[in-house]
Amino acid sequence: MCPRTLRARLRALGAAEHGMTTAEYAIGTLAAAAFAAVLYGVVSGDSVVDALTGLVERALSVNF
Repeated sequence: MCPRTLRARLRALGAAEHGMTTAEYAIGTLAAAAFAAVLYGVVSGDSVVDALTGLVERALSVNF
């Protein structure tokens, strides 16, 4: 294979990768946002708030 042909092919492969990193960052950002939304929904639920409130009240009422 001619060195020019090889360089041209490698350059074409490198150019094809530029969009991939942007797409990967976009998918990662969307996944993080979705996870944050689910986590917020779980933490702000009544049962979790009640459990945390009970835990804090028990911790504050302990006599040393």
